[in-house]
Amino acid sequence: MSLTAHDVRATISTLRERLEAAAARSKNAAAQFKIVAVSKRHPASAIAAAYESGHRDFGENYALELAAKVAELSALADARWHFIGHLQRNKVAKVVGVSSLIHAVDSPRLLRAIDRRAASAGVVQGILIAVSLAGETQKSGVSAKECAELVGLASELANVECCGLMTMPPLVADGEENRTHFASLRGLRDALATAEMPLAELSMGTSADCEVAVEEGATLVRVGTAIFGPRVR
Repeated sequence: MSLTAHDVRATISTLRERLEAAAARSKNAAAQFKIVAVSKRHPASAIAAAYESGHRDFGENYALELAAKVAELSALADARWHFIGHLQRNKVAKVVGVSSLIHAVDSPRLLRAIDRRAASAGVVQGILIAVSLAGETQKSGVSAKECAELVGLASELANVECCGLMTMPPLVADGEENRTHFASLRGLRDALATAEMPLAELSMGTSADCEVAVEEGATLVRVGTAIFGPRVR
């Protein structure tokens, strides 16, 4: 069944109410947070419905899918695209300058490739450093020590802006299981932040654990299923 703007407005409104309640009950919550509607493998029509309902932040995991949707939805001029998946260096050109924020930078080589492409495109590309806090070898992300090194490198590059950190902890049935990971990311951000680079953004939380993430300071919450329903393909 095709989603309508009314459908998406209702799911986002319900989600926001839940997250605002989570923020209200925690001293660690950020002053503000944004919901990034993860539209991976959902049709462009679902994004258009969300846009019509007033939503503006959309997350895609695959560079080719992002490029295709941006082209198809070019009329949505003020939509903000977030690239939230693992970015291969050979796909950097399809993402830099298209995404307002790249969420998962996880190596010096990728960071430098983004900087070079941003320079050639005449833009300053917003990025987040992906941090692995649960020790899952199958997922990308750097250690806390490597994160500090990448933040330092980003500060030396003219065409990237390191806006903060992100993490993707294990998929769990009970979001409470990921609280320590979210708190650790907030602590790492607080330890690395400076006046020149405040690292204001914390991208963490999905449909399964978004309330806990907001309680622990998420500023960007990546939610797909709770907005769009099950993926269609």
